[in-house]
Amino acid sequence: MTVAPSVGLNDGRTLPQLGLGTYGLNGDEGTAQVVQAISSGYRLLDTALNYGNEAAVGAAIRETDVARDDLVVTTKLPGRHHGFDEALASFDESRANLGLDFVDLYLIHWPLPRIDKYVEAFKAFVRLQEDGLVGSVGVSNFTAEHLQRVADETGVVPAVNQIELHPYFPQAELRAVHESMGIVTESWSPLAKQSELLTEARVTDIARAHGKTPTQVVLRWHVQLGAVPVPKSADAGRQRENLDVFDFELTPDEVESISGLERGRLWDGDPLTHEEF
Repeated sequence: MTVAPSVGLNDGRTLPQLGLGTYGLNGDEGTAQVVQAISSGYRLLDTALNYGNEAAVGAAIRETDVARDDLVVTTKLPGRHHGFDEALASFDESRANLGLDFVDLYLIHWPLPRIDKYVEAFKAFVRLQEDGLVGSVGVSNFTAEHLQRVADETGVVPAVNQIELHPYFPQAELRAVHESMGIVTESWSPLAKQSELLTEARVTDIARAHGKTPTQVVLRWHVQLGAVPVPKSADAGRQRENLDVFDFELTPDEVESISGLERGRLWDGDPLTHEEF
């Protein structure tokens, strides 16, 4: 069984270097799929209020024989709950759904700059952290300007920014900002459009050279960039495959070659315009 090593956060806590995305893992079947992932070695679980599966993830946490303290549970605040009081109430809703007293990592799902309440929401996150209800506080899909404003107006630098990141969209500039601010990068959609990316010649050639699958090569690329990918899979074999990326290393030229696949965003995810409620 593979268990991912951990990376340090700016608040003194740690985060496993690879996690399980749970979008679409719903109901009793979703619970079984998350339990199966935990049994395979996953310790970072990523959900959100808007995924509609916090209860399924929480049930898996109760069913597994892995200690709660060994798991890092992430959930996210939806856009409709931006604001100070709204964020506090939304956290209570998520905590009830999960059936947990404590959430390890709480993220603002999208900044929604048109609404312009993300700073107030983050102030509520800081309150939750001070009250011992949340371990680490972070954001998702924030730009460099959003991050700096949050830090300036709250005095707290987010521990994590979860962003669209894959070889077609390596986000080198934003990752450099994260590094300069002490923010850990998490990657959503780390495998991009799988059928396309995983047949790219440079990916398959590198996989062949290492005796690994194209999926493992791409996830290893994330790890070597210093990012924490959270691939989603319901299949037990693919879950194990996704986690088995810590026993080999890409060369700098291989990392650069994969980054050279850049073409831009694949999803409707421009943080300046995307509206998620």
